Amino acid sequence: MKNVVIVGATGAVGVEMINCLKALNFPVGKLRLVASEKSLGKIIKTPFGDVACEVISDKVFEESDVALFSAGSDISKEWRDRVVKAGCLMVDNSSAFRYEKDVPLVIPGVNSEAAKNNPGVIANPNCTTAIAAMALWPIYKKFGLKKVIVSTYQATSGAGAKGMKELVDQTRAVFEGNNLGAKGIEELLDPEHVKVKAGSEAAPKFFVHQIAFNIIPHIDKFQDNGYTKEEMKVAWETRKIFGDEEIACSCTAVRIPTLRAHSESIVIETRDPVTVEGAREVLSNAPGVDLVDDVSKNLYPMPINAAGKFNVEVGRIRQSLIFGDHGLELFVSGDQLLRGAALNAVEIAMLFV
Repeated sequence: MKNVVIVGATGAVGVEMINCLKALNFPVGKLRLVASEKSLGKIIKTPFGDVACEVISDKVFEESDVALFSAGSDISKEWRDRVVKAGCLMVDNSSAFRYEKDVPLVIPGVNSEAAKNNPGVIANPNCTTAIAAMALWPIYKKFGLKKVIVSTYQATSGAGAKGMKELVDQTRAVFEGNNLGAKGIEELLDPEHVKVKAGSEAAPKFFVHQIAFNIIPHIDKFQDNGYTKEEMKVAWETRKIFGDEEIACSCTAVRIPTLRAHSESIVIETRDPVTVEGAREVLSNAPGVDLVDDVSKNLYPMPINAAGKFNVEVGRIRQSLIFGDHGLELFVSGDQLLRGAALNAVEIAMLFV
């Protein structure tokens, strides 16, 4: 049995971590839930019994074997040394340590062996990277990869509970504030009728622009090269996880008005010749992947179907018009709260059971 503490337990990812511990039959001894002071004493019903939230402390880690962190980079950086000193394995969901050379960045089933050589800390990849990697790894092993070009369609839950709430509040405000339910379809075509009114309580706070009835090609901070940090994470992390610095990778990350599960359009150039049939074969046998690829029946990955699933859906596989017999295009949908965060973290912890 392993004593487990979840830091950030009341957040969207923290809640899913609890569920994943149960789903994966993790041998939990004592479960401790750490949250902010405002949640101190709050009772959370879990599959392991009712647990009272507590604040972070050295004692929590001294009495735990594994700490699953999902409370942001600042908290992770502040507590890292103390967690390691306590002899508690830290599995961190933030970006705090992903690019440190001695900290393994792990997706179980892709580079599980990297987890064994760790300095007491193991990093979870960015959710977008993790979802893409599930589809790309089987192809990489069989055909190699030279270039990867990703365009994302990322749900508001990727920004946490506040992002989801902002989408819901803005959607309600547009319909109620502009009385859209009583208007004809022609009214919906007027762009002014789908804008949140200035001064409304639902005006953008968490996102930089209105997200309801809109998409925002801006996630995280812009870098000097014009890409956002979210986009660069895909490039940096894919190479580190695959252990191949020769892969050329770029990304455009876009926030869309859905609640859960990210989707990605991926264009690849392979090292060796590849066919659609060959890709389907390796993907159909890949763990963590569901092949959903029958356009004759309108079957292809969609976030509404991928949400709540452990596996990533892959489909729309076709020969690339750009790279010919050395290229493919595919579409991927995956639940970023699970594969991109909570599930991946718990699977990392399972490597040490």
